[in-house]
Amino acid sequence: MSHTFHPTVLREYDIRGIIGETLGPDDARAIGRGFGTLLVRDMEGMDRAPKVAVGYDGRVSSPMLEHALVEGLTSTGCDVRRIGMGPTPMLYYAEASTEEVDGGIQITGSHNPANYNGFKMVFRGRPFFGTDIQRLGEMAVQGDWVDGTGSVESLDIIEEYVERLLAALDGVDEGALSGLKVGWDAGNGAAGPALELLAKRLPGEHHLLFTEVDGNFPNHHPDPTVEANLADLRALVAEKNLDFGVAFDGDGDRIGAIDGEGRIIWGDQLLMIYAEDLLARLPSSTIIADVKASRALFDHVEKCGGKPLMWKTGHSLIKSKMKEVSSPLAGEMSGHVFFADEYYGFDDALYAGVRLLAASARLGKSVTQLRGEMPAMLNTPEMRFQVDESRKFAAIDEVKARLTGDDVPAGIEVNATDGVRVNTPDGWWLLRASNTQDVLVARAESDSEEGLERLMAQIDEQLALSGLERGESVGH
Repeated sequence: MSHTFHPTVLREYDIRGIIGETLGPDDARAIGRGFGTLLVRDMEGMDRAPKVAVGYDGRVSSPMLEHALVEGLTSTGCDVRRIGMGPTPMLYYAEASTEEVDGGIQITGSHNPANYNGFKMVFRGRPFFGTDIQRLGEMAVQGDWVDGTGSVESLDIIEEYVERLLAALDGVDEGALSGLKVGWDAGNGAAGPALELLAKRLPGEHHLLFTEVDGNFPNHHPDPTVEANLADLRALVAEKNLDFGVAFDGDGDRIGAIDGEGRIIWGDQLLMIYAEDLLARLPSSTIIADVKASRALFDHVEKCGGKPLMWKTGHSLIKSKMKEVSSPLAGEMSGHVFFADEYYGFDDALYAGVRLLAASARLGKSVTQLRGEMPAMLNTPEMRFQVDESRKFAAIDEVKARLTGDDVPAGIEVNATDGVRVNTPDGWWLLRASNTQDVLVARAESDSEEGLERLMAQIDEQLALSGLERGESVGH
């Protein structure tokens, strides 16, 4: 018996597909069998069966996939702990905190359209991605699975998880928190029920939007990095005169925020606030951000006495780097924020929301003031444009070769951590290949309009030299 996955489904950081077209119950069963087999083999010689926590988001297709996944896992002899519907970080929490849980799988389509779904995985405390995911495909084709009979048990963990989120406020002056007024938008995603429990127990005044889980996302799409999706939160903050607002993506691992004036606080700007707060307590810490982050962030980390480290985009890659260099804090432009200081090092938007309250109180400044103090940089949004899969990495290599040759103009400095990030007297620009789609991603930042135009011209010039053009930007 074997199984073949659709070629688009096994991706770099997770498994994702379109229900009924590229992803279905047979795929979920095969994922369970492959993951379970790897766990059984890795734990050979131990005197107990491997245990796997399984959770799912609020999509219509999630319960069906969960049922098949559990079948696959138990067929290898793994015992399953079902934690039910909830945000991805609640699954991560179950894996990190529950005794004798050796792996975790969350069924989630994250911020993708409603007809998508997928899987995020943790294997014995580490991210499961890249070659791990490809290995599941190879094992399925060969039918290389072990047989066994595992048990299934339900675990109600939401109250314990919310209690753990509240620990972020330990030691924070209650008086500084009691006057806060905050808006929260769950976007009908899986974070809704946990957010309702959390808000009841937070000091201050809290106004909630769209906490009812609905996999059709009737109010707006749950991706807080897209400005249009923050319109309802902006209106709430303005109407109720709130201090700031927080929004979540579909599975609660990415945060978006606006200040009291309705200004967006982008992922790298949130990291500036968290870093300032953390470095006051843990000076000289290494703070990691992805290559798309603003220069203002790296400068701010240095100014606050930290060591900034630019790293590759991708939540699994960032988590792995954090462990390698013992970093207590990392983040991405996309709104993934990772706290290893007083937490577990995974991306949890609910926890990040509570840490924003704590940071504001400890720094003695409102979120609006913190946002207002940031340098006014001019930057483009993330531009994504279609490039044939066979050309995307080759094109980046060509750009890299041209900009690191002997006749590079003075003042040009190239960082090749992930694609090509080019520093010039005008600012910087970035060109990188997406690991998950057939697109190139571009971004530029300057402190003047003229500088930004010159940077964009450099991007266009490099693309033209590789026979490409920017064209129209495409979505995620």
